[in-house]
Amino acid sequence: MSHSWKKILISPESSIIQALKIIDNEALRVALVVDENQHLAGVVTDGDIRRGILNGLSLDTAVSKIMNTTPITACVNTPKKELIKLMETRSILSIPLVENGAVVGLETLHHLFEQPTYDNPVFIMAGGFGTRLRPLTDNCPKPMLKIGDKPILETLIRSFISAGFNNFYISTHYMPEQIKAHFGNGKELGINITYVHEESPLGTGGALGLLPDCLPKDLPLIMINGDVLTKVDFQRLLAFHEENQADATMCVREYDYQVPYGVINGEGNKITSMVEKPIQRFFVNAGIYVVSPKVIQSVPENHKIDMPTLLEQHMQESDNILMFPIHEYWLDIGRMDDFNRAQADIQVLGLD
Repeated sequence: MSHSWKKILISPESSIIQALKIIDNEALRVALVVDENQHLAGVVTDGDIRRGILNGLSLDTAVSKIMNTTPITACVNTPKKELIKLMETRSILSIPLVENGAVVGLETLHHLFEQPTYDNPVFIMAGGFGTRLRPLTDNCPKPMLKIGDKPILETLIRSFISAGFNNFYISTHYMPEQIKAHFGNGKELGINITYVHEESPLGTGGALGLLPDCLPKDLPLIMINGDVLTKVDFQRLLAFHEENQADATMCVREYDYQVPYGVINGEGNKITSMVEKPIQRFFVNAGIYVVSPKVIQSVPENHKIDMPTLLEQHMQESDNILMFPIHEYWLDIGRMDDFNRAQADIQVLGLD
């Protein structure tokens, strides 16, 4: 996502010359016309301006006279490949990203084909016993179980590499020698891997206390469970965290639960309503976080704590713990059914 998209927002009353200056200054080749609630009213390109002038409009004319009122837009969480396909199919160079009708970003074809690099650390939790996947995990740590032709952990690391990350920390406990033998220091993958070993399980939050002091003091860290298969856009997740200057960001997933019975509401003995097998919707923890240095430094060495508890503690101090809903593919491989599903999914996800 372009980081300067807010600079190209203009009102319908803005003049053509104002739009021209924005298009020229920001080099995004487009201006987004929005109302007072930042809802998209239209877009203006240099081509729209040129056609307006050829039709006799002056540079003082309001952009509402020349803007495209039916622009192609995309949901903020649209995967990168779909955005590229949409832009190439429609022969356009940029797409406004919207959420509930409001502009929340702009993606450009140039930016999508760029390969940015990030110095932000990636911390992967790979120390679990995988008890529910026995006997597969009797002689193999769960993150090293193969999905397709690669261990889960390798698929996860390669997803981060594709997004431009190269600085990895892996927390180990159960059979760490298998993980170290497979990945080494990361040189073969063109990355750097540092191992953090838990002598006894410390929980996802407690592992933060074992990270070395040489971590960047000004960069947030992405943290993820080592048994997750996902197509989450890590670049967009990090950008969301940084734009909102959050202390921590938790990825959440919408979870539906259908009550298998008719639910009855009443007052005393009187029935007031009946709902047959209602569906309840919740946000659940997806096991992916972005954590600021402030939160990392708050965890003492060898202190046992899970991430939800750690974040609850920080919520009591500030209201700057955010959630990032994910709509992309996500699977926590915790049970045999999940493992079997992953074997089928990997063939069509483009992750193998």
